[in-house]
Amino acid sequence: MAEYQAKSSNPLSFELTKGGQPAGKLSYKSWFKFNALIEIPGNISYQVEPKGFWGTTIELKDNEKVLLKFKMNWNGEIVIETYFNDLSKGYTFRHKGIFKESYTLADQEGVELLVMKPDIKWTKLLYEYQITTSDNFESLPGKEILLMISLHCANYYVSMMTGGM
Repeated sequence: MAEYQAKSSNPLSFELTKGGQPAGKLSYKSWFKFNALIEIPGNISYQVEPKGFWGTTIELKDNEKVLLKFKMNWNGEIVIETYFNDLSKGYTFRHKGIFKESYTLADQEGVELLVMKPDIKWTKLLYEYQITTSDNFESLPGKEILLMISLHCANYYVSMMTGGM
């Protein structure tokens, strides 16, 4: 089990830390768009961009290679498909609760891998997230990418439910 914190320094940027050490950064290019840049330690970056006419499928790319894609399904869950090491795996990102809301990421068998608890800083209109991961999550290949895309999914969910980002 591990604990992470994601804090937004401005509405377009989130810094992820674990034990006070940098673990990643998510930067949006502009408001009202889902295009983003994900950076993880080791000077590694990935592009996140909508695909298709309506932009309802979001892809994460390493140069031109698609490593992950996701879209919201009819019941409000975000379905994630990864292609790490040329192996396809599925995950589900869900919103839970109303007053004590959280987000979860589960594998294909329904095993919960992480829980994200949002905290809105109303005075600055910024989001923070407390993220707790399971031991199963910590042993996954590509866990850094899944962690950062989960942060993007939480923001995507908020945006979709509030009418745009």
